[in-house]
Amino acid sequence: MKIAIASDHGGMNIKKEIVSLLEELGYEYEDFGCECETSVDYPDYALPVATKVAAGEFERGILICGTGIGMSIAANKVKGIRCALVHDTFSARATREHNDTNMLSMGERVIGAGLARDIAKIWLETDFQGGRHANRVGKISDYEA
Repeated sequence: MKIAIASDHGGMNIKKEIVSLLEELGYEYEDFGCECETSVDYPDYALPVATKVAAGEFERGILICGTGIGMSIAANKVKGIRCALVHDTFSARATREHNDTNMLSMGERVIGAGLARDIAKIWLETDFQGGRHANRVGKISDYEA
């Protein structure tokens, strides 16, 4: 699985942790920035990643900002993206099993590095259950069409 990852200035430290996790787990990834501590605009990082995931260039994407909110809002504007804002392990599993999310967003000012690593690992390793959930996800795709 190929992963696209990005953060704004508020998520750089957690992004480094997740990049380290991806390397440990043997995932192929591309880091789309940012690498600065000065204020940047989160859509400049979320939208390119979401566009590449939606185009099928990457199977999944991970975004980190201060709260995760801005990144998830921006990513979800891209047709075909189902980006979940997650700050706990239960939701990380559920959003893959029930919603077949293809993007994950987290907030560095909300959770610590250890929990972020746990969330990302669970989200990456959990499969979509399909079944009754496929019909629900299908309704979202139909609406987008």
